[in-house]
Amino acid sequence: MILTITAHAELASVVRTRDELRTIWSLPRDGQVDEINRWLRELNATPELVRHDRFDWHLHAASDDAPLANRMRAEGALALAEVTRRKQNDRMRVCDADDCTGLLVDLSRNGSKRFCSVRCGNRVNQQGFRERMGDDDD
Repeated sequence: MILTITAHAELASVVRTRDELRTIWSLPRDGQVDEINRWLRELNATPELVRHDRFDWHLHAASDDAPLANRMRAEGALALAEVTRRKQNDRMRVCDADDCTGLLVDLSRNGSKRFCSVRCGNRVNQQGFRERMGDDDD
């Protein structure tokens, strides 16, 4: 696949946004607020209610023609603001799999979710089982 210069720039911007989101995700609640507000200020976000496709009314804070990274930052900031407002930041986690950079919001009843996906959980559990059984892949 050949990417144009514009596509390369957009991809780089999306990757930076992903890395910023991961950093914000891992901050204490008050630190998150500062970063959420910074994102909203930088974007000149103007949230508005929209309804499209099969979705009922919901908030968008960036126009549909805004660059992808800006839309990601705006929607991410709104979502993080809601989590912070509801004091649910303790449910925001980084995946426990050592080789994963995934993020998750733990919506389980008892708040014990550790992995971003079943795949990561299965892989870590399988590694643990192999270690307990003394199974070497060498």
